Amino acid sequence: MQRKSIDVWVGLFVLLGLAALLFLALKAGNMSTLSFGKTYLVTGKFDNIGGLKPQAPVKSAGVVVGRVGDIKFDDKTYQALVTLELETGYHFPKDSSLKILTAGLLGEQYIGIQAGGDTNNLVNGDRINSTQSAAVLEDLINQFIYSKAADGKE
Repeated sequence: MQRKSIDVWVGLFVLLGLAALLFLALKAGNMSTLSFGKTYLVTGKFDNIGGLKPQAPVKSAGVVVGRVGDIKFDDKTYQALVTLELETGYHFPKDSSLKILTAGLLGEQYIGIQAGGDTNNLVNGDRINSTQSAAVLEDLINQFIYSKAADGKE
């Protein structure tokens, strides 16, 4: 009887460990808020996406309204073509704009969608033309250094 009791406790401990590993894997893969609801696809072109990755959140007013679906390089315009999977429960005007933002100073990158004022909403397959690329920290530091060096030459 003592042996069976130990086996049950070891089994429970192993199951809890596996559940914790699954939770960590979902958190690390940015899939903890994975939704299996219906979505519609919208695309946008960016000059620089920085460290944006597929499955990154798409947020509006701080609320996750979708996920980044696919990222491709357009060799005709030399821009990144980003496909967004927006949940069907959220509707945005056709003249909305996209911006690549960073959570915190060095946090994950996500796409922010700013609603426009058009009376028609985005539908599956639409393209958002108003986009703002990611601010790359190295570029900002270089700009600061060069501006300080230019100030010192005068």
